Amino acid sequence: MRCTLTVLIFFLSSTLLFAQNLTNLEFKNIGPTVMSGRVVDIDVNPQDPTEFLVAYASGGLWHTTNNGTSFSPIMDNAITINLGDIAVDWKNKTIWAGTGENNASRSSYAGVGIIKSSDWGKTWSTPMLKNSQHIGRIIINPDNPNNVVVAVTGPLYSLSEERGMYSTMDGGKTWNKTLFIDDKTGFIDLAHDPNNFNTQYATSWEKDRKAWNFDGAGNGSAIYKSEDAGLTWTKISTVNSGFPTGIGVGRIGLSVFDDNTLYAIHDSQFRRDKKDGDNASAKANSKKINKEDFKSMSTDDFLKLDNKVLNAFLKENGFQEKYRAESVKNLIQKGEATPADVALYLEDANSQLFDTPVKGAELYRSDDAGKTWYKTHEGQIDDVFYSYGYYFAKVRVNPRDINEVYIMGVPIITSNDGGKTFKNISRENVHADHHALWVNPNKQGHLINGNDGGVNISYDNGETWIKNNTPSVGQFYAINYDLEEPYHVYGGLQDNGVWVGSHTARENRAWHQSGQYLGKV
Repeated sequence: MRCTLTVLIFFLSSTLLFAQNLTNLEFKNIGPTVMSGRVVDIDVNPQDPTEFLVAYASGGLWHTTNNGTSFSPIMDNAITINLGDIAVDWKNKTIWAGTGENNASRSSYAGVGIIKSSDWGKTWSTPMLKNSQHIGRIIINPDNPNNVVVAVTGPLYSLSEERGMYSTMDGGKTWNKTLFIDDKTGFIDLAHDPNNFNTQYATSWEKDRKAWNFDGAGNGSAIYKSEDAGLTWTKISTVNSGFPTGIGVGRIGLSVFDDNTLYAIHDSQFRRDKKDGDNASAKANSKKINKEDFKSMSTDDFLKLDNKVLNAFLKENGFQEKYRAESVKNLIQKGEATPADVALYLEDANSQLFDTPVKGAELYRSDDAGKTWYKTHEGQIDDVFYSYGYYFAKVRVNPRDINEVYIMGVPIITSNDGGKTFKNISRENVHADHHALWVNPNKQGHLINGNDGGVNISYDNGETWIKNNTPSVGQFYAINYDLEEPYHVYGGLQDNGVWVGSHTARENRAWHQSGQYLGKV
């Protein structure tokens, strides 16, 4: 008994000592900074575009006053740092943060509702709309900052009656639910006429994500309009409106130019007609790659395939994001799969569905305040959404030019003729997968872009970009370390491979001078 008591006392003493040591443990940031995390929103001071806020999907909220040269975190003491959207009352320095990323990816983590800071991030309110989980968009009445309207997307994996449109007139003390469709149709985007806050447009989105499947379209997806600041709503994407309706309607993004003209980007999940022979099919098979080829293809021939061509095929045919050229080649090289399995995968998933790809990105325009719509381009806009437009579907129109429009997808593309033709403005130092864009209304060509790799700024309409990554907000899926001296830390970054660096690494800009940075393997 005495021996047992002695062991127990020793154990408790050791545990207490260990806990005390942990209390004094100091965490140090070891990066990386050159590869940032996924940006979900950017809000810019309208009086001074060198000051803006950047919201990261899982990295919190960061503030810059020197045009992105450096950033300061202002959300570290909040209940969560998972974000979907932000809205800022710059005059009163009040921030509304919608928590829970709205991009509907498997790595889109839930939030706790809306939180508000009236002292520029020093303190944050208790959550409002706390069961919303994912917030699509927040807008503030420029003439009454206590009037806020919110599009609630709702849970990613489950049904919920918390989805809908909400409005407050008292700064968030009380909320009214002004529109509800059903328990699997939430609201993903919201915009108002820049000349009249009473005129608002919102987009609903029916989706159903499971661990093993994702259906990102449905009859519930539509466009709604309000003429009383979001108190009542009318569905305007009707059968006779010119905008698509039905089970293939996916995520919809909005951008309003003035009282009459607005754009809507649609992730169409309707299948293309076989006779269309649209660009996507031609490009995906530009080197004679089709499903049947894989059935007789040798391992050596498969490994020789151009990664860009293979990726185009995989994306167009709806393969999950984890199945890309490098990972599939690795499986086949190790003997864990064969080229014929590629064809088998499609056939098991119902080959008829994959005989033709989805339509993908489609841009629509209305010049009569949403009464009627027309598609701005012939055919399809290829190599923008591929099979996962649910991750993007955002559009911006230049406040100075009714015909200059930007679409965010895997690349970012722009049109100067109202969406008839487009050009790619992604460049070699700009990461793929774009989610946020601010277009300067006072300076032509000035853009601030947020993507899966951080922030980029352009002053020549995307011809060249500055990379503005200093916050260490990379989204790691897994980490490990080795037994070297000094030991190294390894991490798998979201969509960016495995990175490795010494534990002695410190966050600074010395590598700009030396050219040496943390390695990537």
